[in-house]
Amino acid sequence: MKNTNEILTHIKYSPEFKKINTQSALLKLIDSLPVSIKKGVAFAYTKNQTLFFVVYHPVYKTEMKIEYNQTLIRDLLKKLQIANVEKIECFVTNKKVKKDFFEYEKIEIEKVNEKSYGLFDNNIEDKDLYNLFEDIRKTIKK
Repeated sequence: MKNTNEILTHIKYSPEFKKINTQSALLKLIDSLPVSIKKGVAFAYTKNQTLFFVVYHPVYKTEMKIEYNQTLIRDLLKKLQIANVEKIECFVTNKKVKKDFFEYEKIEIEKVNEKSYGLFDNNIEDKDLYNLFEDIRKTIKK
């Protein structure tokens, strides 16, 4: 009697699931890239012995073109046993960048109760500055 692990392994390596296995290997490839490259990669796919990386910005495209990064990707391809890749290409997506791409911390701003009542002396002789201070006084009183 076969156990579940043997059955799933047999199904996973059947020829019908070749694309799924390739895609999971490409996800592992993207995860093992350096952070400077990985955060700019939207996804990757293979077509006609070419590995395509879709990046978010042209800066990441130039980063992928550096020879050091090309050899790093080729070494990772060998380790992950992704065969039939002769060229590595990348291009910039024309879709909008997903919102969680730029990570930032949202800061909640509490509304501050005004502690001023607009009571101050306006002894300015210049008419423009005098009117500006009076506008400030009206704003505070609102």
